[in-house]
Amino acid sequence: MKFPFENVALIGKHKSPEVAVHVLRLAEFLSARGLSVVVDELTAELLADNPYPSMALADMAAVTDLAIVMGGDGTMLNIARTFSPHHVPLIGVNQGRLGFLTDLTPENMLDSIEAMLEGRFVTEQRLLLSARVLRDEVEVFSGLAFNEVVVHRSNISSMVEFEVRIDGQYLYNQRADGLIVATPTGSTAYAMSAGGPILHPGLEVLELVPICPHTLSNRPIVVNSLSVLEILMHRTDDIRVRLDSHSNFDMQLNDKIVVTRHPDHACLLHPLGHSYYTTLREKLLWNQAL
Repeated sequence: MKFPFENVALIGKHKSPEVAVHVLRLAEFLSARGLSVVVDELTAELLADNPYPSMALADMAAVTDLAIVMGGDGTMLNIARTFSPHHVPLIGVNQGRLGFLTDLTPENMLDSIEAMLEGRFVTEQRLLLSARVLRDEVEVFSGLAFNEVVVHRSNISSMVEFEVRIDGQYLYNQRADGLIVATPTGSTAYAMSAGGPILHPGLEVLELVPICPHTLSNRPIVVNSLSVLEILMHRTDDIRVRLDSHSNFDMQLNDKIVVTRHPDHACLLHPLGHSYYTTLREKLLWNQAL
């Protein structure tokens, strides 16, 4: 991470015109402090008379040293996969619903970001996943995931049958609606809805959570983040692998998915005083009286 920051990327939630006023307000704020501002080209389409240069996401990631994302967690997931390999830290301004990853608000963003530009911030490194699909030992698909890699059926007619191995050791055969491999970040997303544990984002672990398994004995399992996870498809009428709801691939019988920890991290910046437990309490409504 390069600090102090000089070149800032601004990205807004896709197809959300309401972010325009906040993006322009933040761009003016940053420019007045001598920072170079670049706006994502899709976000720029929402801005009337945009005076700032715009670029495609992939190009921005190579020339900026800070990215500020205005949207929900879904927007942040997409941006993290693009910017993290370039070691660009991310700040999130919540324009969505839950906001586990985007903890600033449009109301407090200027004061919070000003303090962060002066070095008053907390840095958090989050795990990323790498997924590869092998067909006859030839790679036919690959991608990154911030939250989870999910194997699931694409219709409601039949269950999925698959085999799971961890570091080459056989774990189980499973009949279920699917399987979630989640990072600690993803433990509060689909994995939590499927009955998986909530994991602190600082843990160096992954979790495997079956989706509606056809057995009473199967439970989620937490493994070392350095583990190599292999999922072999034994029955695939209509099966798909999905990465963070942003990319997917239709699979065939005997395809194998290999999931490993990606060598890069997603770097999130938070204001001083940020607490993961406070976020949990507020977002999961644990602060409400029974």
